[in-house]
Amino acid sequence: TSSLLRSPKGFPKLKNDTFLRAARGEETEHTPVWCMRQAGRYLPEFRETRASQDFFATCRSPKLCCELTLQPLRRFPLDAAIIFSDILVVPQALGMEVVMVPGKGPTFTEPLKEVEDLLKLREKVDVTAELGYVFQAITLTRHSLEGKVPLIGFSGAPWTLMSYMIEGGGSTTMAKAKSWLYRHPEASHRLLRLLADVIIDYLVGQVAAGAQALQLFESHAGHLGPELFQDFALPYIRDIAQTVKSKLKEEALPLVPMIIFAKDAHYALRDLAHAGYEVIGLDWTIRPQEARAQIGKHVTLQGNLDPCALYAPKEKIGELVKKMLESFGTQHYIANLGHGLYPDMNPEHVGAFVEAVHAHSRHINKH
Repeated sequence: TSSLLRSPKGFPKLKNDTFLRAARGEETEHTPVWCMRQAGRYLPEFRETRASQDFFATCRSPKLCCELTLQPLRRFPLDAAIIFSDILVVPQALGMEVVMVPGKGPTFTEPLKEVEDLLKLREKVDVTAELGYVFQAITLTRHSLEGKVPLIGFSGAPWTLMSYMIEGGGSTTMAKAKSWLYRHPEASHRLLRLLADVIIDYLVGQVAAGAQALQLFESHAGHLGPELFQDFALPYIRDIAQTVKSKLKEEALPLVPMIIFAKDAHYALRDLAHAGYEVIGLDWTIRPQEARAQIGKHVTLQGNLDPCALYAPKEKIGELVKKMLESFGTQHYIANLGHGLYPDMNPEHVGAFVEAVHAHSRHINKH
């Protein structure tokens, strides 16, 4: 279709840049807000659009990804959109097969068991060939947003992707993946390096396609302690920020703000504050004042309402939001949940959350 051939140039003028200003540490009239997994199963229209399609087939359809990304923005005055995709498209680009099993979630048909299995992975990945469908989705969505709000691109971080590739799916302990870190440190670093290189090209490609900010998801950071995180996660998280930025400069692409979300990694906040990201995402298990004290004033914080707070009555959601804004302060801050929305949540409660952030932050800023 002709709409897919629109170039990543001549994008509509951005009307609401509050999210980008907050990410860069500039002053904002209200605190911007978006939700992880805002394009999700809690929306009946999402379930309808997804109903007939295989999950990863949906990910490979730029038109469907665009539609799913826009759905929450038709309902709520969110300050950012995040492209609909999945972190596991990166292992797929490396040649691994992942299927979405109903009731179980993403499942690798042949997870990595032995070090020799690394030989099955593609050594050189042409991200445009393997993940061009994500780039097309970003370009199409950026045009379709008509400048309403900025579009966020994302990727999983190396350790989180490695853990999925070895576990073959979700896990409560990550024992198989962690055993590699202890038993095969060299091979683990080889795999993490391979992943980091693909992620770097993937993120740069997303900016070239039109992404205006990038989030790196280290969703399984909580399974690592300080030492393992220091050895096997942090160096790659740092390198991704640095290399993406230097490649964006080289290619004369916009230097977009980058967000690191390392779930349950409060033990690493000081290190993450110096890892080269403009924004640090926080889960709900840390007090805002403690996070601010560890991270300092120069990095913008994002988070961290407990997603389950959205099960509360609407008035209660408003109170919790007010408290959160008073704790974080309304500046150098992007409101969000401490993790993604759950499928059984009431869309009206999501709306109450978004509106409360805008109303209370405006009020606090005025007074």
